[in-house]
Amino acid sequence: MARLLQRLGAFAVRRRRLVLTSWLLGLVALAGLAVAFKGTFSDEFKVPGTESQRAIELIEQAVPQANADGATGRVVFASDAKLDGAAMGAAVKQLATVPDVASVTPPVVSPDGKIAYTDLQFTIAQADVSATQTDAIEKAAADAAPQVEFGGSAAALESEPPIGEVLGVVVAMMVLAITFGSLLAAGLPLLTALIGVGAGMLGIQLASGITGLTSTSLTLAAMLGLAVGIDYALFILSRHRTQVADGMDTAKSIALSVGTAGSAVVFAGATVMIALVALVMTGTPFLAQMGIAAAGTIAIAVFASLTLVPALLAFGGARLTRGKTFGGHNADKTTLGARWVAIVMRRPVIAAGLVVVALGALAIPALNVRLGLPNDGSSNPETTQRQAYDLVSKGFGVGVNGQLTVVARGDAEATAKTLATLPDVAAISPVQAIPGQNLALISVTPSSGPSSEATENLVKTIRDTRFDGEVLVTGQTATNIDVSQKMADSLIPYLAVVVGLALILLTVAFRSILVPLTAIGGFLLTIAASFGAVVLVFQEGFGADLIGVSQSGPLVSLLPILIIGVIFGLAMDYQVFLVSRMHEEYAHGATAHDAVRDGFRHSARVVTAAALIMISVFAGFILPDDPIIKSIGFAFAVGIAIDAFLIRMTLIPALMTLLGARAWWLPRPLQRVVPNLDLEGAALART
Repeated sequence: MARLLQRLGAFAVRRRRLVLTSWLLGLVALAGLAVAFKGTFSDEFKVPGTESQRAIELIEQAVPQANADGATGRVVFASDAKLDGAAMGAAVKQLATVPDVASVTPPVVSPDGKIAYTDLQFTIAQADVSATQTDAIEKAAADAAPQVEFGGSAAALESEPPIGEVLGVVVAMMVLAITFGSLLAAGLPLLTALIGVGAGMLGIQLASGITGLTSTSLTLAAMLGLAVGIDYALFILSRHRTQVADGMDTAKSIALSVGTAGSAVVFAGATVMIALVALVMTGTPFLAQMGIAAAGTIAIAVFASLTLVPALLAFGGARLTRGKTFGGHNADKTTLGARWVAIVMRRPVIAAGLVVVALGALAIPALNVRLGLPNDGSSNPETTQRQAYDLVSKGFGVGVNGQLTVVARGDAEATAKTLATLPDVAAISPVQAIPGQNLALISVTPSSGPSSEATENLVKTIRDTRFDGEVLVTGQTATNIDVSQKMADSLIPYLAVVVGLALILLTVAFRSILVPLTAIGGFLLTIAASFGAVVLVFQEGFGADLIGVSQSGPLVSLLPILIIGVIFGLAMDYQVFLVSRMHEEYAHGATAHDAVRDGFRHSARVVTAAALIMISVFAGFILPDDPIIKSIGFAFAVGIAIDAFLIRMTLIPALMTLLGARAWWLPRPLQRVVPNLDLEGAALART
C-alpha cells in the first residue's frame, strides 16, 4: 500500500494543475447537481417494527386518507385575564384555512380561563412544513390573545448562524499557526478540510433528493469531516516538513509523505468509516443514514489528503516548509512531550493506575443513564416552543404535553375503563370509534411529563396489561420511548462489533496481540468516562449552566451509539499515529524501551495539535441551542480530550513500557496469516 500511495503522491506533484482543476470542476458540478436535485431533511425519529409504528400503520390501513405520520402542531393562547372565546374561535377558523392543515381542534380552556390551546394536524410530514405554513399560522392566531405561543410543527424554524463551526475553525487555525510557526502552513490543512467538507455537504444535499435524511446527518458529517480533514492533512504536512528539514528534496518528500503518513491516514480513515457504516446494524434508518452520510464525508477527506494535499504542497514549495519542525534529526529531545513521556516511563505503574482510577470514577454516573428524545420542554426557555410547553403545563398539567394515543380493537369502552384505573393516568378522552372498522382511538393523558420515568412506566404498564382485544400505544411520547429502547437494545451488540473490529484491524496493523488489547482497554475506559461526563452534565445538571444547557433530563437516545462509533474511529487515529512510530523505531533496531520513548517524541507534538484541533471543532458545536447538537459536541470534545491525553499519551506509553518487547509478540500461527501492511511505510522510508 505504501508504494501505491507514494506513486499517487508523485502523480499529484507532477500533475498538480490537473489535480487542482479536477477538484474545482468536481465541486462546481456537484454544486449544480445538489441545487437541481436536493430534497428536504427531516427531524423525525422512528423505527420500523416497534409497537408505536405498527399502531400508526394500523390507523393508516383503517383510514387510508389519514396521515398518521403527518406533522402536528400546537397553538397556545394566554392572558392575565380571561381569554376572549370569540377571538379564539375566529383564530381557529383561520387556522383551518392554512395550506396543508388537515384539522384544528376546538380550543381547550384551563379552569381559570386564562390559558387555552388548540392542536393542528397537517396532511404533510414534519420535514415538509415550511415557512409558508408557519407564517400563515402565526398570522391567523396573532390577534386572538395577548400572548400566543407555538409548539411542534406550528413553530417557525429558526436557523442559527454557524457560530460554532466558525469558532472551531478559528481555534484550529491558531493551533496550527502555533504548531508550525507559519500562517501559510497552518492554512493548508484548513483549506483542504473545508474543500473536503464542502464536497461532502453537497453530496449529502444531492442524496437528500433520492432518499430521506435527517438534518442531524448534515451536522454530524460536517463536524467529523472538518475535524478529520484537518488532522489527516496535518499528519502528511508534518511528515513532509520533517523530511525536508532533514535534507530531502521537496518533490520526493511529498511523495514519500503520502506513502508513509498517507498509509496511516488511509487506515485511520477506514476505521472511522467502518465504525460509522456499522450503524446500519442497529436497524434504525435515521441512525444508519447519519452513519453513511458521515462515512462518505470522511472518505472524501481521506481522498483529499492523498491527492489535493500533495498538489497544494507542490504549489507551495519551500514556503510551506519554513517555521517549526518536529521529529527527525532536528527534533528537540527536551520538548514538553519528551519530558512527559520520561515521567510516565519512569513510573509506569503509578501513571497507569492514576488514569484507570480517575476515569473509573468519572464513569460512575453512567450507571444511572436514562435515554430519551428531545421535545419542546428541552428547548431554550426563550423559544416559543418552550413558552408553549410551559404554559400548557401551568394551565393543564405537564402530562398534556405528552399525551398517549391508544389504538384498540374489541370492546373499546371496557379498554377505556381499564386505562382509567392505571397509575399515573390523569385523564381519558371519550372513545373515538373509526366508522366501519373494529378499531377505536383513545387519548390518555399522563400525570407526568413526556420525558419522565413515570410516563415510561405507564407506557410499559399499558402494554403489559391484558385487555379485551388488541391494544397498541402510539403518539410522539410512545414513539420516543420505543426509539430509545431500540437504541438501548442495540448498544451492547454494536459495542461488541466495534471491539471485535478493533481487535482485527489493530492486529493486522501492528502484527501484535497485546498492542490491540491495550488499545481496546483504553477505548473502553474512554467510552465509560465519556458516558459518565455526559450523564453528569446533561442528565444530572452538574455544571449545565456553564455550557447553556437549559433543561436537564434523559440523554438523547442516539448519543451512546454515536459516542461508541465516532470515538472509536478517532481513538484509533491517535493509536495508529502514535504507536506506529514506536513500531517503526523498534523495527529499525531500537530496544523496546527506546522505541516507546523515541516514537512518542516523534509523534507527540503532532498528535497533541491534532487532538486540540478536534476538541476545538467539536466544542464549537456546544454553542447552538439544539439539545441534540449540543450534547453530541460536548460528548465528542470530552471523549477526544480523555482519549488523546489520558489514554493514548499516558496510559498507552505506560503499558508499552511495562510490556517491553512482549508488546510486539505475535503467535507463530498468526504470523503466517496476518499480512504485513508496513503501516508507516518504514521499508519505503529506508529505501
